[in-house]
Amino acid sequence: MSSAAILFSIFAAMLVGAMSPGPSFVVVSRIAISRSRLDGLAAAVGMGVGGITFSVLALAGLTALLTQFAWLYIVLKVAGGAYLVYIAYRIWRGAKEPLTVGDAMDDRSSIRRSFTTALLTQLSNPKTIIVYASIFAAFLPKVIPLGVIIGLPIGIFAIEAGWYAIVALAFSSQRPRRAYLAAKAWIDRAAGLVMGGLGLRLIVSGMMLR
Repeated sequence: MSSAAILFSIFAAMLVGAMSPGPSFVVVSRIAISRSRLDGLAAAVGMGVGGITFSVLALAGLTALLTQFAWLYIVLKVAGGAYLVYIAYRIWRGAKEPLTVGDAMDDRSSIRRSFTTALLTQLSNPKTIIVYASIFAAFLPKVIPLGVIIGLPIGIFAIEAGWYAIVALAFSSQRPRRAYLAAKAWIDRAAGLVMGGLGLRLIVSGMMLR
């Protein structure tokens, strides 16, 4: 199989995974709708950087390390779940706070915060690296061509950042914003419940591995 065919197969599988709803979707859509379009795009870039990180770690063999040391995988799952619960708590607590939405291009601190929140959310789920490694194992040959090694992180970034940029652009338009502002408390609480449920599920699944 050629390098192009290998990359196409992996990217097709990764695109399906990126489009599956989860905590990353909740975070990016909420950032885009409640802050600004630039914040949403910064969050999309954070997701892309997280994808690069996971792809490099999967290629480096971290999955084998997690398999060999089960306790490390448990620690990462519980810690990741705890972070998601923390994000859920912050969303729930701020549900009743008034919000002014704008596209301030000079608010660099907000953009950095959006990028960091998205990146940490992406990295908080160690199951993602298992998914990456499983897809890589299914399609990569025993001897990986140099073109594939170089192309994988670039393509993964394009998929993750590209998909979430679409999400950010969609949710930062005027109609979703108006709907959000009209029912902010209920939407934030629903988002907090979803995020908290995902975090608790991650913690419980980690504890059950003990």
